[in-house]
Amino acid sequence: MIKYLDLKSVTAQHDSEINEAVQRVVESGWYLQGAENKAFCKEFASFIGTAHCVGCGNGLDALTLILRAYKEMGVMQDGDEVIVPANTYIATILAITENNLKPVLVEPRIDTFQINDTRIEEAITPRTRAIMIVHLYGKCAYTDHIGDICRRHNLRLIEDNAQAHGCHFGNRRTGSLGDAAAHSFYPGKNLGALGDGGAVTTDDKTLAEMITTLANYGSSRKYVFDYKGRNSRLDEVQAAVLRVKLRYLDADNARRRDIALQYAERIHNERLLLPSMEYCKQSVHHIFPVLCKQRDELQKYLLEHGVQTMVHYPIPPHRQLCYKEMAELQLPITEQIHAEELSIPLNQTLTQEEVETIIDVLNKF
Repeated sequence: MIKYLDLKSVTAQHDSEINEAVQRVVESGWYLQGAENKAFCKEFASFIGTAHCVGCGNGLDALTLILRAYKEMGVMQDGDEVIVPANTYIATILAITENNLKPVLVEPRIDTFQINDTRIEEAITPRTRAIMIVHLYGKCAYTDHIGDICRRHNLRLIEDNAQAHGCHFGNRRTGSLGDAAAHSFYPGKNLGALGDGGAVTTDDKTLAEMITTLANYGSSRKYVFDYKGRNSRLDEVQAAVLRVKLRYLDADNARRRDIALQYAERIHNERLLLPSMEYCKQSVHHIFPVLCKQRDELQKYLLEHGVQTMVHYPIPPHRQLCYKEMAELQLPITEQIHAEELSIPLNQTLTQEEVETIIDVLNKF
């Protein structure tokens, strides 16, 4: 069986270095807010290309803390609107509603799965305060047009970079393109920890300081609490592991891209809609999405032929029970993607033999 993602194999690539890093933390006797966290945040900020990086508990916290910080800074207030792609993972929406802000859903493009920048301006109202782009599946969602819209309408640009560590837009990396960016280090990400972890990157010193305070119970000085904060910290073990994996991220992404280009070039099945060659060149391929009107049939067929797959994601946010107030929205492109998307195995530990098998099985479907 070719697993969709074998995390044991991913970790085994750097076994000795990871074991050494964890042992270093154990022997240090310092397990939170220590040297590893500081070093990782400095190294990750340098990698992304921002002045600041603040570690936190997970990707959802990173998104939530950005918006909460903007509220405390007076940039946003309850009821303000944040434009967001309709076909994202629910965490993007949860961060908005948790802050008593209103998500305004905009359809994606079917060929890139990213927010359709030609549909954004029609969604702007006097209450709009930000655009939150999501670099979904590892593909950059940013466009010059989006940047221009933010400048003309005085909107903050927030990046959900949970799935696109290492992706580029020209000479810059995602995570450095907007006013702030949220990152997730969930184990299955391109840069994954051995548990939960997250971070915010930004060039805004005031924002970084506010997020640091809010993530530390609302305290900037010990036992002095200026805000009703939360406890959201990247622990020392995860920071140490991430420091190891960060050194190999570009090489891992290059291998992912090589496999994706093989898929795009060699899978010739008219029942499947694959990302284009150009898409594959521009993505770091956290997920390789295939659209198929017979998605469930395809998934069953692949499993019977030894290929495990995943669906990202079967139910769009506006059709979830927790957002029943959005249930009347008509978002046909989003709904098509969620009904037809199937993710096939793609990561740096796949062997060429496994790649050949996946291509062969998909061509025979």
